[in-house]
Amino acid sequence: MARGGRGGGSRNPANLPREQQISRKVSWLLRHGAGQEGLKLGKGGYVNVQDALNTKALKALNITFPELREVVISSDKQRFSMILSSSLEQKQPSEAPSPQPEKLETEALQSILESDDPSDYLIRANQGHSIKVDTEGLLVPITEEAGNVPETVVHGTDEPAWRLILKSGGLRRMGRNHIHFASGLPAGFKSLESPTGSTEEKEAAPVISGMRKNSSILIYIDITAALAVGIKFFISENGVILTEGNEQGFLPYEFFKRVESRKRDGGVLMSEGKLPDGVVVDVAEWEKAVGDVEGKGKRGGRGGRGGRGGGRGGKARVIDDSKDLMAGS
Repeated sequence: MARGGRGGGSRNPANLPREQQISRKVSWLLRHGAGQEGLKLGKGGYVNVQDALNTKALKALNITFPELREVVISSDKQRFSMILSSSLEQKQPSEAPSPQPEKLETEALQSILESDDPSDYLIRANQGHSIKVDTEGLLVPITEEAGNVPETVVHGTDEPAWRLILKSGGLRRMGRNHIHFASGLPAGFKSLESPTGSTEEKEAAPVISGMRKNSSILIYIDITAALAVGIKFFISENGVILTEGNEQGFLPYEFFKRVESRKRDGGVLMSEGKLPDGVVVDVAEWEKAVGDVEGKGKRGGRGGRGGRGGGRGGKARVIDDSKDLMAGS
């Protein structure tokens, strides 16, 4: 009997509900596999919908335009954007925070239902890329000048990954272009303390993107300090906060404002950028555990087992986003 994997569902994609199979395949294509399928991401990371449907990856599932359209509209984390091709030139990045999910869904629905011809549309993944993509029109820079610095920046992970994060000296991109964060907590999550000391965060709507619901470790980031030393942050259309990290491509632990365990009696594991007692950074040991993946297009598996999500499942599973808890969702 197949065991359930991270991200929900069975390890065998064929056992997943149809909409999840489509979402995963489209995510792989637009985030990681466009080049392998003969697609080139255009301005803002968009590709023509008909061209996407013509790829071997999507043809393998016999995905129809109505199915793809429904997956875009109903995506719980607003993973994708679909727009009319004619509207691309008018679509300008905003320096304001991303719209609320309800507004995004309403605007998407109005636009997507205007035509039944897939060649009239463009589609993109809003974040999570490991392939080269022009961030202009895709991501909005976060700056003090723009006034869009979020009060909360938090990365969700699990205990095994947390031990590796400590060993490596910080958060790393793990084969993606960016490290991912949320601007708050998902529904049902509670922080041990409000990072701002205000009630605004407690009363804010739950965050839908940027953190997995099975995260057991919460790493709060001092984004103000990171920005002050030149580390750049961005926000995607679906509200995910992103950074490439420093010049070495990672975000050092010195910017970990507070780390909490969600387990009962877990408490605060780390605060003010100070490593827990007895912890020693050892990048060589970290590389043995996960493989040296920095600057490569795929991730090394834990314990030297090879690329996560790779192996027997075919090239459309080379990168399985459901298992990536070190870089984020």
